[in-house]
Amino acid sequence: MVKNIYTGRVVTLNVDTVALPNGVTVDLEVIRHPGASAVVPLKDDGTVVLIRQFRHAAGGFIYEIPAGKLNQGEDPLHCAERELEEEIGYRAGRFQLLSSIFTAPGFTDEVIHVYLGTGLTAGRQQLDRDEVLEVVEMPITKAVEMIHSGEIRDAKTIVGLQSTYILITTSRAGAREEGLDKEAF
Repeated sequence: MVKNIYTGRVVTLNVDTVALPNGVTVDLEVIRHPGASAVVPLKDDGTVVLIRQFRHAAGGFIYEIPAGKLNQGEDPLHCAERELEEEIGYRAGRFQLLSSIFTAPGFTDEVIHVYLGTGLTAGRQQLDRDEVLEVVEMPITKAVEMIHSGEIRDAKTIVGLQSTYILITTSRAGAREEGLDKEAF
């Protein structure tokens, strides 16, 4: 049984009566969310483009990769392309899916599809009315250091940046083994 508590613009809150695998029946509060896409924008020189965005629930400004909510029936890649240009004013020539992650599976069904975007070219930034952010560029090594220092705490951003860093470092190591002089994508 599902009892709807609240339906808003972004989420729906239900109380689901669930029979667990151990035979126990419980009421679980579940936030239903349509999902989202996020992009690690990586320039040819190894610079990542992040945003420093105001997030009321987090108590102020936090560092993030560009991301946004999926529209009903929307392909996650299309969402990633749209959000990249809207939030930071870049388009990517290539996208690679890094991971699709549950944000908080204890109480929500939200999945964020995290992409790497490369081959960046200028587009047009078009922020929504409720988006307060600044675009910040830095070497990916600095962004990874900011994860370790606690300056970057957003989960999708951590997954995206660390996955990208691993791709870059393993790609360079493989190129060295083959005798190639390969830089970051």
